[in-house]
Amino acid sequence: MLEDLPVWRSLMFVPVNVDKFVRTGADRGADGIILDLEDAVAPSQKDHARTLIAGAIPHVSRNGADVLVRINRPWRMMVRDIEAAVIPGVAALVLTKVDSAEHVLAVAEMVDELEAERNLPAGSMKFAVLVESTKGFFRMEEIAKCHPRIVSLSLGSEDFAADAGMQSEPEGLFYPKQHMLFAARAAGILPMGFVGSIADFRDQDAFRAIVRRSRRLGFLGASAIHPLQIQVLNEEFSPHPAEVERAERMVAAYEDAYAKGLGAVQFEGAMIDVPVVERARTVLKRAAAIRKRVGA
Repeated sequence: MLEDLPVWRSLMFVPVNVDKFVRTGADRGADGIILDLEDAVAPSQKDHARTLIAGAIPHVSRNGADVLVRINRPWRMMVRDIEAAVIPGVAALVLTKVDSAEHVLAVAEMVDELEAERNLPAGSMKFAVLVESTKGFFRMEEIAKCHPRIVSLSLGSEDFAADAGMQSEPEGLFYPKQHMLFAARAAGILPMGFVGSIADFRDQDAFRAIVRRSRRLGFLGASAIHPLQIQVLNEEFSPHPAEVERAERMVAAYEDAYAKGLGAVQFEGAMIDVPVVERARTVLKRAAAIRKRVGA
């Protein structure tokens, strides 16, 4: 169930080998910090970067953010990344370029062994799955539900668009992103991302509009490549106070009418039924989970 999953309105990428970013990453307010071993780290630096994970954890988690590690896809690199990342303090691995359930299951088997060897709680290391190809796109439903370690699913806009031979524009990404969202929802995991490119962040008004629309479409959070994106993600992927207040009134009105044996319920000039009230309850659960996340 979604309420049992992490609250990740915003996940910020931090190159694990750039000390100034590691030291300031926790100050940005992201729900999670992704220590990056993949695209942000040059091939010549990857061996060294793996040795920096343990030292980075206290810095990036000091304000309560979850720590994730994005690992590489080529299997030889991936195995070394997993060996380095399955340690105390890391909440999840970000699995990149996933194109099959078998990929996830192979990683899960390795993590099973490492948890047992290192006396870590069995099943504690979660997976945030990133699909980035047309091959993986057509297998997302199978991927999303293939292992209980998976807590989120997202579609990489830039890599997917390049593989599909199109621009990473909302018009072209709308169908793929929605299909990903449906696969995640059907599997009971977090649908992450927004309908647009992650590279667009300088125009804050435009970025906010993209994120706001994406939340209305059902997305629950997204990753960020720049600190400027964090506040927007946190605000737009949180229910607004007026929305929470209306949801409280609606649930109260429905429960009052139900207790009186009424079959039809009128609320603020409109008739409401079970699906509408369930959406209101979801808003209240989401707001409560976010308050717990931020300690409010």
